[in-house]
Amino acid sequence: MTVQSVAAGIRRRVLEHTLRNNGGYLSQACSAAEILATLFLRVMQLGPSTAPLIPRPFAGVPSQNNPAALTGAGYNGPRAPDLDRFIFSPVHYALVLYALLIELGRLGPDALERFNTDGSTVELIGAEHSPGHEVTAGSLGQALSQAGGIALARRLRGESGRVWVFMSDGEFQEGQTWEAFAALAHHHIGNLGVYIDANAQQCDGAMADVMTIEPLADRLRAFGAEVHEVDGHDAEALAKPALARENTVIRERHDTAGQQDPTPAAIDRPLVVIARTDTCRGIDLLRERAPKLHYLRFKSPNEQDAYEDLLEHWQDLAS
Repeated sequence: MTVQSVAAGIRRRVLEHTLRNNGGYLSQACSAAEILATLFLRVMQLGPSTAPLIPRPFAGVPSQNNPAALTGAGYNGPRAPDLDRFIFSPVHYALVLYALLIELGRLGPDALERFNTDGSTVELIGAEHSPGHEVTAGSLGQALSQAGGIALARRLRGESGRVWVFMSDGEFQEGQTWEAFAALAHHHIGNLGVYIDANAQQCDGAMADVMTIEPLADRLRAFGAEVHEVDGHDAEALAKPALARENTVIRERHDTAGQQDPTPAAIDRPLVVIARTDTCRGIDLLRERAPKLHYLRFKSPNEQDAYEDLLEHWQDLAS
């Protein structure tokens, strides 16, 4: 199993679903497939899934009177001091995450038959009970704040596992995102990493036309983060910053062994990887719709036929 094969599988599954339902978040699969595959295959230290292949139905919202309430975090493996945690922020990408979990064998292929149906946890816009989700982040920007709290708690407990957050670039138009980064820097949260799908598109069109966030890297560095900009479709480039940070942590733990309260300067700030991506990667047909790429619903039978032909071509290549 490679990043490239998993990424191709994500795009194929999301395209199949979009064709069956005359709608889907297809451009997000195009831009994020390699990022998510790299996180699960190359970056994060996760155990095997502890959740059922067929997702459980919605058991109600969490409360002291509802012990049956659940989260979808089990699909990312068990909680353990030495294992990582994954926080999924742009929850409208949920279909892309489900496709990834299916490709990895963490979720059954029939799970998408329950997509967006009453009583199902396989929601169109993912929530804390949806497969692969641990927190509800429907207002973009909230997940990073929650992840920061988790990372701080893990550090206070002396856990070696890290917290990884997947975000979209549109979330940097949210004030809460910048407040979260200010808090991460203030509390020296170095056990948290953020991967950003910087595809330069949002619901209303090109981000540069709606409200620019650039220069994003410089702004994040000013807020105290360690920042790397990479090609978001290059698995080696995507993995390199995280692997380098891991090697630094191991080296500094060795160097500070026996010291009281070591505070290694190289790892006391969040790691951010800005992955520059293409919302049409692998599906050039989408370019005809640019810059309105947020959600695909076919405009005519001829357009749908063109996407059907692409899917058939992919299936012929696979066979």
